[in-house]
Amino acid sequence: MLELVIFVGLPGSGKSTYFREHYAATHVHVSKDLMPRSRDDVQQRMIESALAAGRSVVVDNTNPSRDTRAPLIAIGRRHKAKIVGYFFDVDVRTCLMRNKEREERARVPNVAIFATKKKLQVPELGEGFDELHVITS
Repeated sequence: MLELVIFVGLPGSGKSTYFREHYAATHVHVSKDLMPRSRDDVQQRMIESALAAGRSVVVDNTNPSRDTRAPLIAIGRRHKAKIVGYFFDVDVRTCLMRNKEREERARVPNVAIFATKKKLQVPELGEGFDELHVITS
């Protein structure tokens, strides 16, 4: 079955590691971290293209709010994909520690973690997810 997996969590919460360990062999990896500039339109085209080709996708970004998740869910629905959410429920202190251990290019400014925390809305099934999982550290 075609899947659209949407990760939700702070920078440093373990999203990319989870992708590598659980989905790298089976799903297309869509991450703004891998794009020259964070562009929603580019991300949406990549998701559309993969789903249209019959390939399942993981959206590996912070996706902190309902507003950022809604267009992704809509794309998945258009392609009749199963919408699976993962909420990485990891505290700010742990994310800051993990971020500090990242190599220079992968490291984000600490302010990005705090800013994302401020915007973070815990995902709910009612947003359009078929499944919702919580990952804790």
